[in-house]
Amino acid sequence: MAENRSKALKMIIAIVQRGKADGPVNAAIKAGAPAATVFFGRGQGMRERLGILGVAVQPEKEIIFVILEEWLVDQVLTAMVKAGHLDKPGIGFVFVVPVDRAVGFVEAQELAKA
Repeated sequence: MAENRSKALKMIIAIVQRGKADGPVNAAIKAGAPAATVFFGRGQGMRERLGILGVAVQPEKEIIFVILEEWLVDQVLTAMVKAGHLDKPGIGFVFVVPVDRAVGFVEAQELAKA
């Protein structure tokens, strides 16, 4: 069955409020992601005016990058959305993009052997 798994890589990118990355990151790793990278950013635009009762949302963000094999995307994405409540408006958002090339990536099966 493992030989039918796609070797294609994807990257899940989630943008959350500062201090809220731990839940989605821990859920991603528990769901099978090999690792996650979190860094800080700052957003600007309409969103900072959409907080509760019109109160401004802080522009400081945490950006989560997870590179993984395509066959893991659905289970990892679902876990991240659930843990971070990313299906609720104003909490953050998440999306998936293809990865054309990667050097040094260790496949999930190799990590399981270690």
